[in-house]
Amino acid sequence: MEGVVEGMRSGNVDVVIGTHRLLQHTRDFKNVGLVIVDEEHRFGVRHKEAIKSLRSEADAADTDRHTDTTHAEYGAGRTARMSLITTPPAERLAVRTFVSEWNDVVIREACLREIKRGGQVYFIHNRVEDIARIGERLTALVPEAKIRVGHGQMPERELEQVMLDFYHRRFNVLLCTTIVESGIDVPTANTIIINRADRFGLAQLHQLRGRVGRSHHRAYAYLVTPPKAAMTTDAVKRLEAIDSLEDTRRRLPLPRVVLRLRGAGELLGDTQSGQIQEIGFSLYTEMLTRAVKAMREGKDARLDQPLDAGVEVNLHLPALLPEDYVPRRASAPDSVPAYRQCTPTCPRELARAASRTGRRPGSRPEPGREIFCRVAQLRVSAAALGVGRWMRADGAGLSAGYGR
Repeated sequence: MEGVVEGMRSGNVDVVIGTHRLLQHTRDFKNVGLVIVDEEHRFGVRHKEAIKSLRSEADAADTDRHTDTTHAEYGAGRTARMSLITTPPAERLAVRTFVSEWNDVVIREACLREIKRGGQVYFIHNRVEDIARIGERLTALVPEAKIRVGHGQMPERELEQVMLDFYHRRFNVLLCTTIVESGIDVPTANTIIINRADRFGLAQLHQLRGRVGRSHHRAYAYLVTPPKAAMTTDAVKRLEAIDSLEDTRRRLPLPRVVLRLRGAGELLGDTQSGQIQEIGFSLYTEMLTRAVKAMREGKDARLDQPLDAGVEVNLHLPALLPEDYVPRRASAPDSVPAYRQCTPTCPRELARAASRTGRRPGSRPEPGREIFCRVAQLRVSAAALGVGRWMRADGAGLSAGYGR
């Protein structure tokens, strides 16, 4: 470590790869140009404060297997640029997930199926105290398997040798704790069994399941739980939600699932701190976007000026989407995003909105066509001309008002 630090001070080292230990030497870098943080959500408050000191002097990028709610908020507010890779690799198959109680027959069949096709198995048991007992039970249950144990309390060299032997396929069942949660890539391991899955968080289960299915073979994940009556309500919800993340092409983003489980909180309630409850969340987001845009352009934000209310269009025509076209649900009304699609602010958004709405099942109703063809196009044209208001008089003509 001393040689690395000396190279950082002198500038002889171009790229440094390390753990959070590097954050103890933030002042030793001679000239930092780029900081890349992997698995950013695992760092604590003190570590993130040290990272912030580096961000002020260099470009920074955070990479993560899943986007947490903080990054989603940064992306929505345009305070940070965010890119999502949602396309799975070629020939990658979704991991089949099963949730059930401990069943000797199921566990034996799962292990034997993987072993017979030349694969390997992860068996996750996150309690070092009785991991040996679980190993004895597995040995009696699947005598055909070669089982080794690995956990964080083992000597470093011994644990390293176990992981190397597993990678080189010298045994086929690895009984271990969550030390394999990240940084492990074994393409031949395509079955994972997680004991007491009710004790894991949603993101942790998502990470563990990602250890398998890293090749073109079908992978399987078995979540072993106690009886449903013995689990907490939150644990049951987590296990139900992990099924919605199964298909790599259709799954919901993890932050959205977490928000469904935890709830979004009272954005405008009495418990909200700060001044956001005085102005409303939508107005706050608009003010934040405006301030960030002004700072990037090197201009004064001028937050004391009234915000742009958009172009007012009044054609005295019905502008409602019927409920049989957009079904309304009490939990998540679908009409809100549909109406937002009909209110673009530029020609590019207008074309994109027309394409999205055109792909909806069923034909577009007449009221929706009126919104699109008249209101949306007039709003975009008026914004380009600096018109603040389009009004339809009693006759057939239109009157335009300038100034907003």
